[in-house]
Amino acid sequence: MAIKATEKKPMFGNRRSHALNATRHMQKLNLQNVTLEDGTKVKVTTREAKKYKKDMKEAK
Repeated sequence: MAIKATEKKPMFGNRRSHALNATRHMQKLNLQNVTLEDGTKVKVTTREAKKYKKDMKEAK
């Protein structure tokens, strides 16, 4: 089971038709499971996962 480690929230907006009808919709986060060096599994966004991967590569 992965721990959610991000504080980000989904974005909200409107879908607009040609008739300018506004329908509320939500853009969810692109969450990925990442295993850290100590073995803990965390659920983070892709941007944060990229940072973790880069930091682990530099630490070696």
